[in-house]
Amino acid sequence: MNKKKSTIYDVAKHAGVSITTVSRVLNDPFKVNPATRKRVLTAIDALSFVPAAEARARTKKGRIGVITPFFTAPSFIQRIRGIASSLPTNKFELIIYTVASTEILRQYLATLPLTGNLDGLIIISLPISDAEARWLIKHELPTVLIEYPHPDLSCVEIDDVEGGRIAAEYLIRKGHRRIAFLGDTDLPEYAIHPVSLRLTGFRQTLREYGIELPDEFVRLASYTQEQTRQVAIELLSLPEPPTAIFAATDFQALGVLKVAHQLNVRVPEQLAVIGFDDLDMAEYADLTTISQHLDESGKLAVEILIAQIESSSQLPRHVKIPLNLVERKTA
Repeated sequence: MNKKKSTIYDVAKHAGVSITTVSRVLNDPFKVNPATRKRVLTAIDALSFVPAAEARARTKKGRIGVITPFFTAPSFIQRIRGIASSLPTNKFELIIYTVASTEILRQYLATLPLTGNLDGLIIISLPISDAEARWLIKHELPTVLIEYPHPDLSCVEIDDVEGGRIAAEYLIRKGHRRIAFLGDTDLPEYAIHPVSLRLTGFRQTLREYGIELPDEFVRLASYTQEQTRQVAIELLSLPEPPTAIFAATDFQALGVLKVAHQLNVRVPEQLAVIGFDDLDMAEYADLTTISQHLDESGKLAVEILIAQIESSSQLPRHVKIPLNLVERKTA
């Protein structure tokens, strides 16, 4: 005998709230206070509640959700461009959810699988716990992660440690021995921090070649041109300044180039500069950089997600995009 399916009325009774509150948690969770929201979500989980098919009726088009931090940062814009450009517009519409705090991220992950409003989900550069992965799987929301792998979900990633190694080996081959590192430091607590992995690969490789990376050559600055400018001035004003700088983002590498120009430091003759990302603006500035194929990662995520939507039996796919050095005129 089949067990009776739980209804929204059962959830409301279990949580001690009205049906309207349950509906609001499912469709507009940020209008419900955290304590009540948690009570409703606990009831939903305890009762294995799934919204009725009627509540999940859609238009002819399906919906793909993207959860992303830093929506205005160039690297995220390029990834979303890759997603949008490869999404069949006659079949799906794109809905973007921006994250500004850990609480918002947690609530999106808790409620989006329950609403039935999405056919699939792409999560960019945000950490997913084991419990959250199980929740997404339990509620059958096909999900692809970008830049933060989880064994139970499909993901598209790069090897940031290898990126640091590539940068170090390139500069060493060019004859540099006084090499500095510049990274960003103001990422919020809910975001992942690939810059530290790039520094790890960079430092390890220098050590293997017998090259010291002194503390004064490792600088972290906020992801702003002004802070980058200040740090670059400090590096280039040292009694023995570096002859090369690896900036862990193109955005900061461009700031270093600007300071070098202002201080009449010739690039690449007196200072080699290498970035990471290969943003559109890197080509215009002739910046040597490590390309992580941002658009391609978005396109791959869509390809994997649509395959999962079309066949629920698809096993998780883990795709690692190879990095490559793009040599231009700054190093």
